[in-house]
Amino acid sequence: MSGFGKTFGHAGAPLHCAAHSHHPWPDVSYEAQLEAWRDAARLLDRKWDYIFADIIPRAQAHVARQLALPDPTSIAFGPNTHAFVLRILSCLPQGRPVRVLTTTSEFMSFARQIARLEEEGLANVTRVATEPFATFKERFAAEAAQGAFDLVFFSQVFFDSGYVVRDLAALVGAVRDRATYVVIDGYHGFMAVPTELGSIADRVFYLAGGYKYAMAGEGVCFLHCPTAVGLRPRDTGWYAGFSALESQDSAVQYARDGSRFMGATFDATGLYRFNAVQDWLSEQGLTVESMLRQVRHIEETFLSATRSPDVNSTSLVVPNQLERGRFLAFRTPKAGAIVQQLATKNIIVDHRADRLRIGFGIYHNESDALRLAEAFS
Repeated sequence: MSGFGKTFGHAGAPLHCAAHSHHPWPDVSYEAQLEAWRDAARLLDRKWDYIFADIIPRAQAHVARQLALPDPTSIAFGPNTHAFVLRILSCLPQGRPVRVLTTTSEFMSFARQIARLEEEGLANVTRVATEPFATFKERFAAEAAQGAFDLVFFSQVFFDSGYVVRDLAALVGAVRDRATYVVIDGYHGFMAVPTELGSIADRVFYLAGGYKYAMAGEGVCFLHCPTAVGLRPRDTGWYAGFSALESQDSAVQYARDGSRFMGATFDATGLYRFNAVQDWLSEQGLTVESMLRQVRHIEETFLSATRSPDVNSTSLVVPNQLERGRFLAFRTPKAGAIVQQLATKNIIVDHRADRLRIGFGIYHNESDALRLAEAFS
């Protein structure tokens, strides 16, 4: 795939097969990085006027298009998803432990934080096991339907397996209490699998970022905010009231759109990269669906070629393509050793406990898949 020459077009470049963890940046992001610097030098204090008038609206429009959201202004941007988690938590009731429903497979941006609050007696947490996958949706929906939670938080695609929650609307619909905050972690779903949020846009928060499949790097995370939920987060930065910056009202002012969940001053360079990559994908005619089809072909090439007793179709945590996101997870006690072994061959994969994770991207081809398969011998 052309467009990645600055990353892979040099001697000694690794075979990077951890596309679920970190994507290389397309070449167009290099000029975008320089553009951010030039704008800062050219505009000085007026930089932020330009960012809010042009860069952010363009990025919002890209996110809304990819997620089929009705209103791009529902999108807030920030440096990481953990900041958004804290802001959402700051909206929940005080004076008692918050009641949380989640799963056993959430990433650390949420799992670590809620476990720490649980240690302090500030949260009562119910965790639904993600396995067996065949009954996960029914089990989670049954818990959610009890209506005893302040927050329901689950991933669209689980980071430790790749399992996809296909019918998001069904799980959201199981939460009957409109006072309950519903949050979907879409970090492994955004730009990885087709996602349509229009039917639940007025009910759920959806958070994700550009570090993985959006190929834009760090510092460009976002949160979709439903219109009438979480109007005044207690954890608030001055950008949450940017539109009322010159107001003399003594009350703390909030924007009415998604920017009410923004924080304070941040590095906007990632937004430049994000816009450049999204524009490039459009120019190339690359969609989430077409990129997923390409990755599936590379996955099948690898699975057909590998002769490893530890890494093959039978050790896949999620063997069904229709239930799997854009990476392969293999269950093997040798996961850590395999990562180290491949590293000696200049091949990058990763693992989480006994799950070896392999991710292919649009910059891979059949020869890359065959090289990886051969490296296991």
